[in-house]
Amino acid sequence: MKKTILILLCTWFVALAANAQCAAKNEAIQAGEELTYDLKFNWKFIWVGAGQAKLDMQAITYQGKPCFRSSLISVSNKQVDFFFKMRDTLTCITSSRLEPLYFRKGAEEGDRYTVDEVWFSYKDDKCIAKQQRMRRGRDTVRSKEESNECIFDMLSIVMQARSFDVDDYTVGQKIMFPMATGTKVEEQTLIYRGKKNFKDESGIKYRCLVFSLVEYKKGKEKEVITFYITDDKNHLPVRLDLYLNFGSAKAFLKEIKGNRHPMTSIIEK
Repeated sequence: MKKTILILLCTWFVALAANAQCAAKNEAIQAGEELTYDLKFNWKFIWVGAGQAKLDMQAITYQGKPCFRSSLISVSNKQVDFFFKMRDTLTCITSSRLEPLYFRKGAEEGDRYTVDEVWFSYKDDKCIAKQQRMRRGRDTVRSKEESNECIFDMLSIVMQARSFDVDDYTVGQKIMFPMATGTKVEEQTLIYRGKKNFKDESGIKYRCLVFSLVEYKKGKEKEVITFYITDDKNHLPVRLDLYLNFGSAKAFLKEIKGNRHPMTSIIEK
């Protein structure tokens, strides 16, 4: 549960550069963009409102240079708190060219509280990720990894991948990318499922790209999250289906502010 909720707004896009040249041309986002999502859990065959998540982008100065700061806040409501309390705040800082620089995740989930931090640097065509995880009542865990590939965190991957072109993708294509988790770097697998239309609860129909985040256990593929992404220049996730150990959950885009491009993926209102 805790892993999938945190990942649900971060891995919905596409292939990443296979080297430590982590800069990218930003063609999708702008400062002031704000996305709000409704979360719903399936409880004994009934879908119930579970809370909200909000993702926003701001322009800041970091280490004397112009940068982006992205923040994601997820909060469960009182009805769900009885079963599983969630108060998560994620923040990442990227350069103006969308290179990861810093990441922090503060997560209160049930009776567990952790703070993960990652500091990124670049030297001799390598990406260096220094990580630490502080856990309530436990020792702090620290690690350092270097890679010839670019390493991302849960939010910087969103920032960069939204500008990539998926026109050449084939249905079933697998996309691999490394992600810092606070204690180590893990390889993630995303599969492109093709295009599909989706109508939300307010009656708006979107033309979407569909992706699945999968895990492999004992050689078997297990679907974790399915993402519906607007098929336009914004590449905004409008629906996410989560397959959890104790049931399922969904996230629906409720409100959009400050989007950079017109929502040309809307085919019906």
